[in-house]
Amino acid sequence: AKLEMPAVNLDGEVTALATVPAVVQSLENCAMMWQKLISTVLEEQLKKVPQGNGALAEINLWREKSATLSALTEQTKLPEVQKVLKILQEAESERIGDLQIALSDLRNYNMEALDNVKFLSTLERLLKNLARGSGSDVVLNTIPLVLNALRMVWIMSRHYNRDERMLPLMERIAWDISTRVTRFVDLHTLFKEDRTAAKKKITEAKRILERWKKCYFTTCAQVEASGSERYWKFDLRCLFEKTDYMILVCQDLYEIFQVVTEELYNIFIPELTTVTENPKRVDALLSEVNELISPMKVLAFDPFSIARARNWKLIMREFREEVSVENVQQIFAQNLEDPPLYKNHPPVAGAIYWSRSLFCRIRHMITRFQEVEELLASEHGKEVKQKYLQVAKKMKEYEDQKYSQWRVRTEQMLPLLLKDHLLTVSSVTEESVTPNRGVCFSVNFSPILQEIIVETKYMEQLELPVPEIARYVALQEDKYLRYTSKLKNLLGRHHKLMETLNEAETKLLDDYIQELQKIFKSGHKRLTWNSLGIGEFIVQCTQAIGKLESLVHQIHNISEDISSKILLIESANLFKFPLSKGGDALPEAKEFFDYIKCERAKDVANMVRNYSAIPPLLIEVEGRVANTNTGKSPKLASYYAYWENRIYQVLTQLIVKNLQTFNAAVLANVPLLQTEAVLSVPEITLVPSATEIDTMTAQCIQDCVEVAKHFLRWMHGTCIECPPQHGRDEVVTFSFYSDVSKSPLVMEQALVVTHNVHEVLASLSKYLSHWNRYDLLWKSDRGAVLERLAAEKPACVTFDEQLQFYTQVAQEVTRQPLIKDEQFIRLQLAPLTFTVQDHAKAWVISLGKLLNELAREDLFMLQEEIQVGVFSL
Repeated sequence: AKLEMPAVNLDGEVTALATVPAVVQSLENCAMMWQKLISTVLEEQLKKVPQGNGALAEINLWREKSATLSALTEQTKLPEVQKVLKILQEAESERIGDLQIALSDLRNYNMEALDNVKFLSTLERLLKNLARGSGSDVVLNTIPLVLNALRMVWIMSRHYNRDERMLPLMERIAWDISTRVTRFVDLHTLFKEDRTAAKKKITEAKRILERWKKCYFTTCAQVEASGSERYWKFDLRCLFEKTDYMILVCQDLYEIFQVVTEELYNIFIPELTTVTENPKRVDALLSEVNELISPMKVLAFDPFSIARARNWKLIMREFREEVSVENVQQIFAQNLEDPPLYKNHPPVAGAIYWSRSLFCRIRHMITRFQEVEELLASEHGKEVKQKYLQVAKKMKEYEDQKYSQWRVRTEQMLPLLLKDHLLTVSSVTEESVTPNRGVCFSVNFSPILQEIIVETKYMEQLELPVPEIARYVALQEDKYLRYTSKLKNLLGRHHKLMETLNEAETKLLDDYIQELQKIFKSGHKRLTWNSLGIGEFIVQCTQAIGKLESLVHQIHNISEDISSKILLIESANLFKFPLSKGGDALPEAKEFFDYIKCERAKDVANMVRNYSAIPPLLIEVEGRVANTNTGKSPKLASYYAYWENRIYQVLTQLIVKNLQTFNAAVLANVPLLQTEAVLSVPEITLVPSATEIDTMTAQCIQDCVEVAKHFLRWMHGTCIECPPQHGRDEVVTFSFYSDVSKSPLVMEQALVVTHNVHEVLASLSKYLSHWNRYDLLWKSDRGAVLERLAAEKPACVTFDEQLQFYTQVAQEVTRQPLIKDEQFIRLQLAPLTFTVQDHAKAWVISLGKLLNELAREDLFMLQEEIQVGVFSL
């Protein structure tokens, strides 16, 4: 709505303009339009109602009202409007009164709208949580916050402190809560969900509805206690009629799931995984139980609707009638031989519990009949009572039979079970266990004994008398559990410890292992579950295992130190290459192999130091195990041999790995050393020669293998190095070389490297053979050739051809590459290039000299002929 401004000119003083009739008349017409517009807007706004049933709709309504009224109010504050009012007041116009009343109403309603928006906005977030928040917890936690916020609005607001305003708002909140619960407990999906989840939903829905009412009355008391003169005395039917009815429906729904879940599924067919012998029977039973709730799955009405309360009562009555004596009787008869059990229930007590649960179910139904005497007195009631008595009698007979059989069996078996030894051999015979690992024991606490203990406890819960020996054993359950737990833990520790030992360590610790086995055997041969020394036996086992664990831990720590020494040996690099000298300069072959030899000597010295540090560590193991430090204890003979074999394997792997690394470097297209191609008339050769490089390579490979010579063998049965043996002509040392050098892997890899180096050198020689096309430059006798040429005295053209040929050769040679890389070798061609070029130039010079001499001779001869001719004239 927009106020139209008057068409007259309002410039000038108010008093002056108020005396002009035409101006006043125009302004009165304008005031009349303003009054009608304001009145119309107010009337429209007063007629507006919330668009929706929820509380948020009421907040949105006041927000819209406030926006409209505020916009119109701001227009009335414009300078032009205010001047019009002043002029009309000055002119004492009759129209001003109606307009001022309209303006006053506008201000009042606008203030009310602003005030309501301000206070209701404090509720908005909470109301959104009620209507849209995720999860029941959000709704539960929001309800007290909403009511507390409403209490503050009631106390502080100037407009929402009256029943006619607050009650409709609270009705809308009740509608939000009931609608939210209806969506939460949706019967279209509720009966398709997991039963436990469905019960949880129903319980939470009921809690929401109950909290709404409880928090309301709590807030009522707070309002009254605050000293406010205005108490909450609203119509409770408006607020709680729907939610109270919904609570009753939730109780009915919970009863359905309680009966189906707890009293049918959990009594008739609990833990269906235990009932596997007749799955068809289980399926049929499930079908019957599911049939009870089928009407709820296809409801054509909303059960939470008060208007459909009669329909819902009929549904519930039919459900309760379906859960009858006949159903219980049928289920009892079908499951007599194989009763379904609760989880963790033992077979006999579980069966009795199942039977009693069925009995309680039908007794509960009979109790319902008794509450209405005329029902029990009716023909149907008498029939039901008779069936009840028949079923009850069969159930009692079933229970007595189960109990009697259990008691006889328990009294016979329990004394025998208590005579079982604590431990049993896990394998079939003691000889069938893993060699050097000893006998593998396990705890020999019979499952039947455990079952009897559990049965006894449940029998007492069922208030059935149990044999005295069974009661005594059941009272000792904690002690037996403690013993079995400790024994299992000890055996587990022992098994885990033995798994950490390799064969050499098992032999090393054989005495300690046998000592522990001897202790275990007393639990296998002597002690029973009736023995008084079980606790002492466990202590003895614990100490023995602890002692062995400590010793194994110490040995493993020393083994790690030895392994670290061996790893340093194994990771040595026996082929360290020199770095290039910058640019294209690489070390010569001899320099290359000398560098490798020098660096290898340094590394071998470190390797030998690490090797020499191993015997002291083995002597430390000897001290732990045999209490000696000789290095030659018979108890450690196999242990010494184990590590010596490890060292042999490591040295073999070391040499093979390094030869493989060197072979890879030979085949890689990265030059490591350089050689020169030179002309040694009449042949083009390498310097050093291919044969020399072959020899140096072979020696380098042999030196790598001979690294094993630095590692002396230990004397048999010890970790002491063999001393040198003096023969007739030489001193013999026993090292790993004799074995390592014969290893097929080492020999094969050495041959591979030698072959590949030879192939590289052959490739270079083949490349150099192409230079033989220039061999006439140095193989021809230049003097003889020139002498013949001089004798022939050829024409100048012949000399020109020869000179051009040798000049072209000299130029062609300069265009040849000065470097040729062939895998790991760089061939320097500069010396050869310059030599060939020099030979070509020498030919050019010699030919030039000859041509010059012959030309001079011809010139002199021509000169003589000229002179003779002159003289003749």
